[in-house]
Amino acid sequence: MKARDVMVAPVVTVTPSQSARDVAILFARHRISAVPVVDEKGRVVGIVSEGDLMRRSETDTERRPSWWLSVFTSDDALADEYIRAHARKVSDLMTKSVITAAPDTLLSKIATILERNAIKRVPIVSNGQLVGIVSRANLVQAMAAAKPGLIVPMSDTAIRERLLDHLKTQRWAHAGFVNITVFDGVVSLWGLVPSETEKRALRVAAEQATGVRAVEDNLLVTPSISRAA
Repeated sequence: MKARDVMVAPVVTVTPSQSARDVAILFARHRISAVPVVDEKGRVVGIVSEGDLMRRSETDTERRPSWWLSVFTSDDALADEYIRAHARKVSDLMTKSVITAAPDTLLSKIATILERNAIKRVPIVSNGQLVGIVSRANLVQAMAAAKPGLIVPMSDTAIRERLLDHLKTQRWAHAGFVNITVFDGVVSLWGLVPSETEKRALRVAAEQATGVRAVEDNLLVTPSISRAA
């Protein structure tokens, strides 16, 4: 799937000249937590999130660092906090460095962007124009809407061979200490693993394998095998 398949469009936006109160009203009205900021040509020039409105003078939530902490805080940092607490215009509140993606960006790439940059949403831009937005929630919604794959009948031998081949490609798997048996679609895991995490990962790998009906986990955790591998 691609960004265009899950993105929200049209997108609620604001302009740099709008007020912080305008943004707060939009958040409450549309039940959203961020809005892209666009210029008169529809280009994304920033983004404002609810985090930018957390410490405000209107709600008496602005930061008031103790005098001794202020000694170790730079003047620029104090000035920036003042701006965030008192600025009236979006242009003074918005994050100007915005990460965007194209409509044909794969969702796997979108997930990487969100995770790597610790952000919650990505504006989708085409030919310089904002056409949508994809959030973490949209990825979860796409997963919820996905239809389960068809159950493909496979022989026990084929299931075992495919699972073993898959584990050989996983760097974390100590496949040399593990044996797999399959009977009537039920996978039994035998042998030793160095940690509970690998034990769980092997079970997950077996559960998602095509043709598997159930998994019996008989693995024993033996930390010393990691040194022997």
